[in-house]
Amino acid sequence: MSVPRHLVIFAKAPRLGRVKSRLARDIGLVAAWAFYRRTLASVLRRLGGGGRWQAWVAVTPDAWVAHQALWPAEWTIIPQGQGGLGERMDRAMRLLPPGPVVIVGTDVPGLRRRHVEAAFAALGRHDAVFGPASDGGYWLVGLRRRPRVVRLFGNVRWSSEHALADTLANLGPSQTAARLDMLEDVDDGAALARWLKGGDRR
Repeated sequence: MSVPRHLVIFAKAPRLGRVKSRLARDIGLVAAWAFYRRTLASVLRRLGGGGRWQAWVAVTPDAWVAHQALWPAEWTIIPQGQGGLGERMDRAMRLLPPGPVVIVGTDVPGLRRRHVEAAFAALGRHDAVFGPASDGGYWLVGLRRRPRVVRLFGNVRWSSEHALADTLANLGPSQTAARLDMLEDVDDGAALARWLKGGDRR
């Protein structure tokens, strides 16, 4: 019997004024909120497992787990829990059932099902996989989780150009990591303008 594969989307509840704060400074609260809602819905629609993987949404604040009607039925909703981003991602990596885990966010409109498939394929040969972002961070991270779960997210300078390098530094000397295509997070008005000009908006 094959081991299940787990895709986890880390998402914020779509509350006006509580999402895309950097983008909101450039385009306004309502426009940023609308962009987030559209992108979240699009990512959920595109990446639903369809039997290929178990589909999870890790949501914050935790209380929004109770808002089941907000999420498509095929997605299992779990709380992110307390702590910083690294602590919350580490918790998902450690607590989900056995099998490789891939985590993505909701800030990359160019994310497609083929990227998730490529990530799981890479975990057949590597301990970890990353989707590098143009700002030095990453839009995807995955772990094989065999023979053990690597503690990957300590001492990472989040929201900086060092985030990917810091995370890679937590791998052991015998552990390997694959990299996928470089994509761009839409975090501010300039990134949004670039995506609107040249991105795939389907």
